[in-house]
Amino acid sequence: MHPPFDSMVYIVDDDIGVREGMAWLLRTRRLLSESYDSAEAFLDMLEKAASVANASPLPQQAGCILLDVRMPGMSGLVLFEHLQASGMAQAWPVIFLTGHADVPTAVDSVKRGAFDFCEKPFSDNALVDRVEQALRLSQDRLNARTQQGFLQSRLGELTDRERDVMRLVVEGLPNKLIADQLDISVRTVEVHRSRVFDKMEVKSAVELANLMRTLT
Repeated sequence: MHPPFDSMVYIVDDDIGVREGMAWLLRTRRLLSESYDSAEAFLDMLEKAASVANASPLPQQAGCILLDVRMPGMSGLVLFEHLQASGMAQAWPVIFLTGHADVPTAVDSVKRGAFDFCEKPFSDNALVDRVEQALRLSQDRLNARTQQGFLQSRLGELTDRERDVMRLVVEGLPNKLIADQLDISVRTVEVHRSRVFDKMEVKSAVELANLMRTLT
């Protein structure tokens, strides 16, 4: 499956040859890219994007970052720490580009949350394959975040009593036991249960339970 058509690959490398070569390689696979010659330039782009009116602090568009380990000024590793702290590395997976001497460092970064690393000189096809996998992961994570937002919004519409009923419905209790626990009539439980299903946009207790598991 091809990554989303509007996804973006961000190339952060101080070597212009690497940037231009990677951009050309990505174009051969119909992937969009933007290039930055330093970690500072990339962070500046993120700050400007975040300053746009009503902009979300996290991206809405799938992406991944090809990040050189060693660069003048801020290193790729320090930038990666910034991206992790902001949640950006979760939304846009990071693939480190590294020389042989930095492989142990790159391996450690993968253990700390980077998506992968590729040692220079790298296999073009293998690298782009990993880029496409990272872009699909990015889209999956963005979709999950959107789903969580919708779910939280629906939960916000429930009254306290509807939340009480929902909790017991999710636990699998029948209406009679729910009524006994909450000291209300079975009919009242039925009314609240119906409203919960409507607000949460589900048709059964099983569907409701599965939906609530996505919050954990």
